[in-house]
Amino acid sequence: MITVVGTGVSAPPADVLAGAGLVVGGRRHLDAAAVPASAERVVLGPLAPALDVVERHLDKGSRVVVLASGDPGFFGIVRVLAERFGAGALDVRPGVSSVAAAFARVGVPWDDAVVVSTHGRDLRTAVNVCRARGKVAVLTGPGAGPAELGAALASGGAERGGWAGAAASGLVAQFPAPLKRVLLVASDLGTKDERVQRVTPAEAAARDWGSGVSVVLCLDESRALGGVRTVAGPPPAPSQWALEEGEFAHRDSMITKFEVRALALARLGPRLGDLVWDIGAGSGSVAVECARLGAAVVAVEKAADGVERIRANADAHGVDVQVVHGAAPDALAGLDDPDAVFVGGGGRELPGIVAACARRARRSVVVAMAALDRVPAVRTALTDAGFDCEGVLLQSSRLAPLPGDVTRLAATNPVFLLWGVRNPAYREGVAQ
Repeated sequence: MITVVGTGVSAPPADVLAGAGLVVGGRRHLDAAAVPASAERVVLGPLAPALDVVERHLDKGSRVVVLASGDPGFFGIVRVLAERFGAGALDVRPGVSSVAAAFARVGVPWDDAVVVSTHGRDLRTAVNVCRARGKVAVLTGPGAGPAELGAALASGGAERGGWAGAAASGLVAQFPAPLKRVLLVASDLGTKDERVQRVTPAEAAARDWGSGVSVVLCLDESRALGGVRTVAGPPPAPSQWALEEGEFAHRDSMITKFEVRALALARLGPRLGDLVWDIGAGSGSVAVECARLGAAVVAVEKAADGVERIRANADAHGVDVQVVHGAAPDALAGLDDPDAVFVGGGGRELPGIVAACARRARRSVVVAMAALDRVPAVRTALTDAGFDCEGVLLQSSRLAPLPGDVTRLAATNPVFLLWGVRNPAYREGVAQ
C-alpha cells in the first residue's frame, strides 16, 4: 500500500511514518516530519522520477508514505498515484484542504464557491471564472500567482495588456471599469509564516508575493455570504434560456428574438471558463444569457443609452457583464481574445467587423443579420479566417390571439444566422 497523508495545518503523526521504507514529499513536508533514519527520502520535483522510485519500493514490498498538502484528493497527487498504481493501492488520509482553510480564516462559507487551479494550467480560465462568478478560490502556480491574477483582473485583460494597453491610442475612455472584486491572498497556510492579506486586484499586481504557495479568494463581497444551499458548488445552470423578449429592457423591439437567440446560444456554447464577446449588443440579451450559462462576457455597444440598458439587464438577471462603450472593430483593441463571439446588426461595416472578430476568436463566431445582401461577404469573412461556415434562414410564426377566442399565426421578421467553427487544420492563416 501507498499511504498518502495530507498534512493539513500540522506535521503528520509519527506512527504514520513508522516502518516506512520510502517517504516522498515536498521539502517543507519532509523537514517537518519525523522521517525514520532508515527510510529513503525523495523530494518531489518532476513526478516521473519520483513515481519510478515508488514503483521500485513497491516491487520489493517496502512501505511507501507520500506527504502532501491538505487534502491530497483535491487537485492533489492522489489522481496521479491512482492512474499509475490503481486506486486500490492507496490508503489516503486527508487533511484540511487549503481552500477550506483559506475560507475558514476569513469566516466565509464556501459551499457555493468555484475552485480553479492555475498550477500547470492556463491563467485565462481562472481569470474568466473570476470575472463570471462572485466567489472563486484560485489555487495558484508558478507564473500564475496573485500578481498575475490581480494584473489580469485589474486591467481587464490577461493577454493583451487590458484596457490600459489601449491608452496610448486614445481608446481607453471607451473601456469599462474592472468588475468589483477583492482578493484575499492566503499564503503559507499551516506554517509559522501563515498570513491572509486583503488587497484589490491592482494592489495584488503591484506586489512581489515570493515563491510561497498561495490560495487566492476572489470575492464580490456584496454576495459573499449568499443564501442557504442544498447543493454544493457554483450556482446551477439556469432551467430556462432563450428567454422571452419581455424579460429584457429594450428599445422599439430592437432585441434578438428568442428563436434566434436559442440557436445562437447553441452554436456559441458558452460555459464556465469561457470568454464571450457580444458585438453590437443592443439590449444585451445575448450577453446576459451567456453570462447566465457561466461565461465571462464583454458586451460592445456604441449607443450610450444601449450601454445603460445592457447594465440594467445584467443587474436584473444577477450576472456580471463588462460593457465597452464604443464601436467595433476599434473597440476590440484592448480585449482578451474570446472563445466565442456573437455579432448582431447589419450595416455596411458588418463584414469587416466579422473579419476582425474571426481573427481573434478561438472557437466560434455567430452572426445574426436581416439583410440578404450581407450574407455572402460575411460568409467569406468567416471562411477566409479559417472557419467552417454554416447558416440558416430563420422564419418563425408565433401563436397570437384573435377576437372570438381564436388564434392566428403572427410572423416574425426573417433573420439569417451564420456560424463559423474554427477549423483545427487552419494555422497561421494557411489551410493545412
